[in-house]
Amino acid sequence: MTTLSPENSLSARWSASFILVKRKPPIDKTEWDGFFDENGLLTKSRDLICVNILERGLHPYVRTEAWKFLTGYYSWQSSQDERLTVDSTRRKNYEALCEMYIKIQPLLENLHRNFMETRNTIAYDIQKLYDKDPLGNVIIDKKRLEKILLLSYVCNTQAEYQQGFHEMVMLFQLMAEHDHETFWLFQFFLQKTEHSCVIKIGVGKNLDMLNTLINFLDPVFAEHLRGKGAGAVQSLFPWFCLCFQRAFKSFDDVWRLWEVLLTGKPCRNFQVLVAYSMLQMVRKQVLQESMTSDGILLACNNLIDLDADVLISAACLVYAELIQKDVPQSLKDFFL
Repeated sequence: MTTLSPENSLSARWSASFILVKRKPPIDKTEWDGFFDENGLLTKSRDLICVNILERGLHPYVRTEAWKFLTGYYSWQSSQDERLTVDSTRRKNYEALCEMYIKIQPLLENLHRNFMETRNTIAYDIQKLYDKDPLGNVIIDKKRLEKILLLSYVCNTQAEYQQGFHEMVMLFQLMAEHDHETFWLFQFFLQKTEHSCVIKIGVGKNLDMLNTLINFLDPVFAEHLRGKGAGAVQSLFPWFCLCFQRAFKSFDDVWRLWEVLLTGKPCRNFQVLVAYSMLQMVRKQVLQESMTSDGILLACNNLIDLDADVLISAACLVYAELIQKDVPQSLKDFFL
């Protein structure tokens, strides 16, 4: 039997009860400011704040600042003055990267075919984005977005551009005021989530662990997936590539899930438990109709307009179930 640390035991208790309790109001500006002393140093523990974010979420007015702590943009131990210095440094570094990009752009255009193909792909993807709200007001700047994506591609050898990144960066642009904040928040987000949404690094591992989790917790469903549903789970890579953003009814729901992933609560790699919970939503239909792989994928693709709190609650219950069992080492290493 898995031995739980005191922190994991606490996680198990509130994970099991989370879905049964109506979520309290999110952390607002007054409460967030109350976490700091007169020098801007946190007076509450990182763990306590992260548990509160899991259970309650963040008010939009504090989300940008809170995400800077959650992603690692700011240190949890920093003072207000130190954060001002960090922000100035981030801005200067971003401007230096922009200047470097301008200098090497002709070289990239002449010598690197992949650069030209990627730039065209980024431009095409961005043009498909709908940039207005329901009232017709422009909410994103596509030129700025393209610049950030190109710079990210040139500077990031581990997480090359992939389709879906334009939608992810758009959400960071909607959250942050300045381009350097958008750029660095996206970079830190990728690192903080262990590149779980990057095809060449994290997506394959996430899908493998999802398969392992289904085999362990739901052998009946696993048996069907090995037979008629062969390949269905591996074809769910868009869930991880896009960090589930197309499954939700609003941007607020996407941000709500992402900030939970950033807390590391209730466990590491929580995104796989989220995917498992989504599959459980179609399980009954899949088994009753004896669906093949194509049918399963269609049912999964129809999972839209989800409520983030409901999904987070369901995934917390999966975690609570998981830590009560004799967990295989592979799952223990991945989650616990």
